[in-house]
Amino acid sequence: MTDDTQLTLATCEILSKENFEPENLINKFIKYYRSNKLNGVGASTLKAILDKEAGIHWSQAGRTGEFAAGNGGAMRIAPFAFFSNITRKNIFDACRITHRNDEAFAGALAVYLSIKAILNLEWNGFNNLFDIIIPELPDTNLRDRLIKINNYNSISTISEIAKFGNNGYVVNSVPFAIYCSTKIFDLGLEKMFQEIINSGGDTDTNASIAGQIAGTLIGLEKIPQELIIKLKNLEDYKWIKQIIDETKLRID
Repeated sequence: MTDDTQLTLATCEILSKENFEPENLINKFIKYYRSNKLNGVGASTLKAILDKEAGIHWSQAGRTGEFAAGNGGAMRIAPFAFFSNITRKNIFDACRITHRNDEAFAGALAVYLSIKAILNLEWNGFNNLFDIIIPELPDTNLRDRLIKINNYNSISTISEIAKFGNNGYVVNSVPFAIYCSTKIFDLGLEKMFQEIINSGGDTDTNASIAGQIAGTLIGLEKIPQELIIKLKNLEDYKWIKQIIDETKLRID
């Protein structure tokens, strides 16, 4: 299990127990880190954890500027989309605790809006997701990348879109992952994941974000049984299921 899943579970824990406060979320990350529950955590998130432990206020912890333009905020934002009382400031603060960067925020917001579009019955997998989320995003390089992909050949493949960039830079990662999620009905979940992995780049986070969006669209019943079996065989499965079950109880 990678930090993408672990930080998403930490976010679920916070949202399932109380109204969102940024400091509670970074404190939960610290608890995970000290309990050896974060595998391969990124530099920005790690710096935020260490800064907060050293007494720095959460709003000033972590990296800033170009060094904070990673996908670490976007990869764990999905749970917010399932709660009705979430504001853009909540998304901004949830990202800012580790990534103080406008592009990082735009990436997190894009993932949030993608999942929200499914839950609000605006995107059904056949209409254009990009047309829904682009107008809602701030003027950023990430928004420009989404526009570029949207204007590209409509029958393009994951490997073709990967040529625009698919590393951990949020402008490369999030638009690529969102595009991959739109191929879910063409490819199915397993093939979508395989093509993401084959394309290289930040494979675990790209697959995680695409899986969060595509999984919301198809629902648990459409996830291949082989993947469910692999999940249940994980050593931490009971812990994962407990967090998810507790979170579901708080969702409106």
